[in-house]
Amino acid sequence: MADIQAFRGLRFDLSKVGSLSEVVAPPYDVISVEARDQLYESNEFNVVRLILNRGDKLLPEQTVYERAAEHLKNWKTDGVLRPDGVGAIYVYHQTFNVDGIEYTRRGFIARVRIEPFGEGNIYPHEKTHSKAKEDRYRLMEACNSNLSPIFGIYSDQESSPQSILDLAIDDRTPLTAIDEEGVRHDLWMVTDANAVAAAAQLMGPTAIYIADGHHRYETATSIRNSRRQREELEPDHPVDYTMIMCVGMDDPGLVVLPTHRLFRGVSPMTSAELIAKLSAAFDCEVVGCGVALASDCWEAVQVEGEQSTMAFYCRKDDTWVLARIRLEGVEMMEGLAKGKSECWQSLGVAILHELVLDHLLGCGELPSPRYVHGIDEVVGLLRSGDGNERDATGQQGTGDFFELACLVMPATVADVQSISESGERMPAKSTYFYPKLLSGLVINPLD
Repeated sequence: MADIQAFRGLRFDLSKVGSLSEVVAPPYDVISVEARDQLYESNEFNVVRLILNRGDKLLPEQTVYERAAEHLKNWKTDGVLRPDGVGAIYVYHQTFNVDGIEYTRRGFIARVRIEPFGEGNIYPHEKTHSKAKEDRYRLMEACNSNLSPIFGIYSDQESSPQSILDLAIDDRTPLTAIDEEGVRHDLWMVTDANAVAAAAQLMGPTAIYIADGHHRYETATSIRNSRRQREELEPDHPVDYTMIMCVGMDDPGLVVLPTHRLFRGVSPMTSAELIAKLSAAFDCEVVGCGVALASDCWEAVQVEGEQSTMAFYCRKDDTWVLARIRLEGVEMMEGLAKGKSECWQSLGVAILHELVLDHLLGCGELPSPRYVHGIDEVVGLLRSGDGNERDATGQQGTGDFFELACLVMPATVADVQSISESGERMPAKSTYFYPKLLSGLVINPLD
């Protein structure tokens, strides 16, 4: 069962730091080098110094993780970060716009008892990478805290736990931060014991699916196991829990954006050459020439609404191609992905990587692509090229132009639930739940 509990969060004292908007940050894995520098300049207490320290003024043999832990210790000592006086569940609303429509996503931050994947009611849906887990392990071990909430979704058509908690804060003013994208983030404390107990009871039998933060969840599990092997700890020690933001799957503000791919390391090819390679599995249609046609291509993919319809750009002849899978392609995918569920085999990102890249194009050993969510950004990067710096996901740029790009539909919330419950993992970056959760609103100490 999902064991949801209140906790005494660490939060910024606004009398010491000024604006909350100046001390919060996006999750570490979407912060570019340039964005990190901007966050450093925004406020001397910005949480980026904890979640993605750049290593300024390191002492001899000191690591960036130890430097982050030093900041955390000093901020607590100086009262910049203060523990709340009582345990609470933190209601968290995000108000934002997508394509001119305003949404509000409602959730709550609590501590949740850690259950190893496959042994309880907490499920993953995406693959993780060992390098990222090692990085987060070293940071969590040094700081002995959950610095950022994991994002979990749960199935509850009535959103009953959320309704109970929202009622408890109905007449209260939130703490508010506005991020660089104009998203409004509102946070309230719920300390009423009856409301907390009622929400926790309703969440008890409910499965939680990790939407974002797989690396941090697996890291929290490893930290718990390591600490319990090294030390005698009392039952229900804080290290047995991790901080999760819970959002109902039917919440009207639960928006999943696409993650398009700009490929590195692909040999130049014309649209005719691409079509020839895809023809065994796809019906292909040339849309036209010019990077700016990306918006028309994406509109066509969205109108069809099929995971298996994609749009490809070939830089060699500056041409866009729509590709729609045929029955032969479906049969090829079944053969390539034996043992995978029908839902997994039908995912656009799975078809792209398994069938198109690995099988038809023979590009299975490519470097990680540049992941892009907005069409304007796709157009800009296709025109400008990759750049030489690391991108927001930590991938090193090549300085070259992208020879191939693909616009692909995102996996749906239903896909996440189905694939999680079947014990499978989607390819990396199959989903992008927008907007990201802010780091710095509340921190969960593990002592």
